Amino acid sequence: MDWASIALLGSLHGVNPAMGWLFALSLGLQAQSGRAVWSALAPLAFGHALAVAAALAVAAALGVVLPLAWVRGIAASALLGFGLLHLRPHSHPRWGTGGMCVGPRQLTTWSFLVSSAHGAGLMVLPFVLGPATSTGGAHVHSGHAAYLAGVAVSDGRATAVLATVVHTAAYFIVAGAIAWVVYERLGLRFLRSAWINMNVAWAAALIVTAVATVLL
Repeated sequence: MDWASIALLGSLHGVNPAMGWLFALSLGLQAQSGRAVWSALAPLAFGHALAVAAALAVAAALGVVLPLAWVRGIAASALLGFGLLHLRPHSHPRWGTGGMCVGPRQLTTWSFLVSSAHGAGLMVLPFVLGPATSTGGAHVHSGHAAYLAGVAVSDGRATAVLATVVHTAAYFIVAGAIAWVVYERLGLRFLRSAWINMNVAWAAALIVTAVATVLL
């Protein structure tokens, strides 16, 4: 298991403002409280973890009835589709901190939906599925099926849970650090003047991960 890559991927997700830190920052500015930033990040991280866990669970279920190569192909196709989707032009965000009244449940749901829509969970799959080695034959098929079934049943399930925890911890640390620095030091004016559109970078990351899903 490539734990460093899983953590690095979580950090990348934490950097992306669409993954939650910008939402947490807005809530903190609205409440005029740094504590509110961290309070918002906890359910956002939980929703992100649920999106990753859901992707791993679907892969495990597919692995029971499909060869590993097919599971990889489905994941790669989905990642490629998400990547091409994010290459489309997006409107520039309008900054504002008023009018938002959301609780932990709404934040968790929002984070789960946004993370899923951005293909965040799918990006973890190549590192959990393992090397794309194949020696042919029904024996390999059954072995891969047993492995993926185990992801949802026994030792593999523990590995998937640990991967989700490592990924989400990295996400939480990076997203929290960015939100805190902007809240405490830089302020909203900095975002208005120094905003960087992450859509192209995110699309590129999705497409690269799609290729890696097939080749690794």
